[in-house]
Amino acid sequence: MRQKKRHPLHAMGLMSAILSQLVGSILIGVFTGKWIDNYLKTEPLFLILGLLLGLAAGVYAMLKLVHHYFSGD
Repeated sequence: MRQKKRHPLHAMGLMSAILSQLVGSILIGVFTGKWIDNYLKTEPLFLILGLLLGLAAGVYAMLKLVHHYFSGD
């Protein structure tokens, strides 16, 4: 297996993209769940569901990004 020489800035870009995807998707899930809870008066239910869905979406996006980065596409 041949190792590609990658610039250190590529690794920093990958880490910042992973961080922004994880944090962004979790925040979107939490705020959407909180908004639905306020609208339907079901206090912690959709907040927890939004958190879990946001976390799952963030992990999925992170795995796709890492796979794309290491596949060389």
